[in-house]
Amino acid sequence: MDRERIVQLFFFGFLAVMAYELYELMLPFLTPLAWGILLAFMAHPALIEVEKYVKRRSLSSAIISVVIGLGVVLPAIWASGRLVLEAQALYAQATEMVNSGGVTKLHDWAVNTEFGAWVGKRMGERGYKLDEELPKLTLQAAQMTSDYVARNATNAAKNVVSFIVDFGISLLAFFYMLRDGDYYYRSLRDLTPLHEDDKKAIFDTLRTTLSSVMRGLMLCAVLQGVTIGLGMLIFGVPYWLFLAIASSAAGLMPIGGTALVWIPATLYLGFASGWSPAVGLVIWCSIALAVIDNFIKPLAMKHGTGLPTMALFLGILGGLEAYGPLGLFLGPAIMSVFATLLRVYKKEYSGSGKEAA
Repeated sequence: MDRERIVQLFFFGFLAVMAYELYELMLPFLTPLAWGILLAFMAHPALIEVEKYVKRRSLSSAIISVVIGLGVVLPAIWASGRLVLEAQALYAQATEMVNSGGVTKLHDWAVNTEFGAWVGKRMGERGYKLDEELPKLTLQAAQMTSDYVARNATNAAKNVVSFIVDFGISLLAFFYMLRDGDYYYRSLRDLTPLHEDDKKAIFDTLRTTLSSVMRGLMLCAVLQGVTIGLGMLIFGVPYWLFLAIASSAAGLMPIGGTALVWIPATLYLGFASGWSPAVGLVIWCSIALAVIDNFIKPLAMKHGTGLPTMALFLGILGGLEAYGPLGLFLGPAIMSVFATLLRVYKKEYSGSGKEAA
């Protein structure tokens, strides 16, 4: 083995070791760094517009960073306080409703309808009495909701320092990626040992996929939460803010979506206030979701991800399982880049690709 070969093996071996050590060093901060990078990617069009007036990239990045920081911190503090108060009040109201006989309407509906009678009969065959179990289930559901929010609020308070550090890292990464992102992008492309057209295909696929998924999922989830929350406020559903935020979170889920929130809220509204406002809420939510899903989402994803619907669905599910919330974006991006690499392989290394060329 000649000296040059030994030098190459040592270099790449040493590079691999250092890359692993760097990964271990940055592991505690990977999630906030990733969020900062994704936010910078989303805010880049705004940076271009602000820079037209400010004329300085650093000042433009600082302005947007301050706006984003205040836009996240202030609503988060307000919404967190409201969520805790509403979750605690939920259990108190459920207890009062059970003690005052407020579950009677639900029980009467259950036993006086064909489906309710069938459920009651099946429960009776297994030793459960509907009139006894229904108040227990109501209290248990409210207690679980209240305990979950209160427990997580307590944990958040205990780990406030960790939250501040993570948020600070995200905001710092956001600023520097916003200011120097073009340089990092070009440097990464230059390091990639591929032909220029192959680099363009891979990086364009990554950029297009991230843009499409961000526009489609984030924008539509926020719009769904806002419209459903507004409908609940209009038709008199209590704890509408809590349910609006839950609707936005559920809107990111590939299975069930916002229906996991507004359908139970509609049933509650029917029992508590009558079926006229419940039907109105169903109509409101159905029209709003139809407009968002069939008009706004396709417009937001007009460039497309280049993936079949099934592959996009599996990418989101697998990403959630592997990376948590970040997987909503990383899953489809990984699948799109892999599909592009397969096309590059077919063109560069497959015999059929070369013959076609």
